[in-house]
Amino acid sequence: MRKLTLLALATAGLVLTACATATPYQAAVDSSRGYSEQRIESNRYRVSFSGNSITNLETVENYLLYRAAELTKQNGNDYFIIADRNTEKKERYSRSSGFGAGYGSHFGYLGHYGFGWSYYSPFYGYGYGYDPFFDGYDIRQITRYSATAEIAMYNGEKPAKNEKAYQASEVLKELGSKIVRPEDIKS
Repeated sequence: MRKLTLLALATAGLVLTACATATPYQAAVDSSRGYSEQRIESNRYRVSFSGNSITNLETVENYLLYRAAELTKQNGNDYFIIADRNTEKKERYSRSSGFGAGYGSHFGYLGHYGFGWSYYSPFYGYGYGYDPFFDGYDIRQITRYSATAEIAMYNGEKPAKNEKAYQASEVLKELGSKIVRPEDIKS
């Protein structure tokens, strides 16, 4: 019975992994993934986009620029200037050991033992180093990107020599085909 339960858990994990998709272009309402903005002044916003571990850096930055262009047009302006921009990369590592990924094995500080592997097995209890119940393991790096920019919005022609100035209508046109919305994801 135990082997069937473990096999069912592993199969469910594979199905969920196969269905995983990058964060679509959406407001970050129910989760921390997606875009958000905060008005700072009448013509200035802080815009952010945060992706999941499948969303690559280019997508995160494109979605940030697209949202900035949308906000600019929604506020009746023609172009925006990026006053400040930051991209953050968060990394963590996950260890899986066959069917034992659910038993809490992890790498970290182990008190006076220093750094190494610790685990919990229902048959062996807590330990460190070699996990006797699950021979072999995989380490997977999980990376998530988020980008934030402060933008100032203006009317008229964008300054030609300002590399931080973007014509909103051109950004929407050029990046529009790269935007994947939740309704575009086939289930």
